[in-house]
Order: sequence, then structure tokens, then C-alpha cells
Amino acid sequence: MKKVIEKTVNLELVGVNGNAFMIMGVFQRQAKREGWNKEKIDAVLSEAKSKDYDHLLATISNHCEVRETGNENNY
Repeated sequence: MKKVIEKTVNLELVGVNGNAFMIMGVFQRQAKREGWNKEKIDAVLSEAKSKDYDHLLATISNHCEVRETGNENNY
């Protein structure tokens, strides 16, 4: 799957509640923490919501990458 934008957030989705709204919220909060602007966040979320749940999960996952920073996810 092609990325909507060529950026990722430092986020591990394993362990996040599988509810679509929870996944989008966790992604959005982390993207804001990392300085993404509203347009970039909205572009990813808009694409994620454009089809079914599997597409949402694949789109969000495609824009997440776990990087070793010592920062832990705060759900």
C-alpha cells in the first residue's frame, strides 16, 4: 500500500484497543506530538476512513514506525 504522505510517527499499534476511533485518536495525538500539521494528519485520516476497517488499519499502520527514542506511547 502506498503512503498518503512520506512521513511516519513513532507509534506501536500492538496493544492499542482495536476500535477504529481509538486507533485514529492515538495516531492523531502522536502525530501532533511530533509536529505534524493539521493538513497532513487530515490527509492520512481521510484516506484511512475512505474504505473499510481493514483499509483504515493498513493506512494507519503504514504511517507508523517504532523508533528507539526512549519515549513510550501514552494512550
